Amino acid sequence: MAAQLIEGDPASGLLIVADHASAAVPEDIELGVPAVLLADHIAIDIGVGPLAAAFCERLGCPAVLGGVSRLVIDLNREEDAPGLVPVESDGHCIAGNVDLPAAGRTARLDRFWRPYHALLTERIAVDRPRLIVSLHSFTPSLASRPEEARPWQVGVLWNNDDRSARIALPLLAARGIIAGDNQPYSGKLLNATMNRHAEGTGTPYLGLEVRQDLIGAAEGVERWASVLAPIIAATRDALA
Repeated sequence: MAAQLIEGDPASGLLIVADHASAAVPEDIELGVPAVLLADHIAIDIGVGPLAAAFCERLGCPAVLGGVSRLVIDLNREEDAPGLVPVESDGHCIAGNVDLPAAGRTARLDRFWRPYHALLTERIAVDRPRLIVSLHSFTPSLASRPEEARPWQVGVLWNNDDRSARIALPLLAARGIIAGDNQPYSGKLLNATMNRHAEGTGTPYLGLEVRQDLIGAAEGVERWASVLAPIIAATRDALA
């Protein structure tokens, strides 16, 4: 399955997008990694699927969630990007992808990447959201660089369009949230889905990255959904 759609009311003016919400690997694809790694951040944005669903419940909005693991194909990459089908992630070799032939790469594009982005294109054209919320999560530190702690609770990522970021960052600060402006990494470097579907259509977007240890369990999801949903709504309402 290329994508999961959570139905909601387009009149909410919101669309949640979560590229890395799934750790699913189809039975006919062999990645050559231990099964335990499919629960790790290299395979899935931990906590993002439940958090997206909680936002939809609170805000009455629809969501499009990626349907396969980022180790199968990274939906938040351009289709010609070198890391589209990763051969390594945070020190782990993805052996099944190392010698993937060009035809296999094209098959994954046709099976997952293109249908996912076609669905996003369709939903944005039909629903005309006032704000797209791009939802990801990040690790407190990388296994390959454990000395680099990430203190932010939430990151706000953007590339060229910072309209929503400039609204949301003060709202996060007012709630006492340790928020990073284009941290822990920059949307100017990695923003493929929002570059295509938000900046490419002139639609305002709010790129939210939540630290994974905060939303790895149900109680954390509930807490952060209750904190962030009003900020999302306020950002939408403040847009011209």
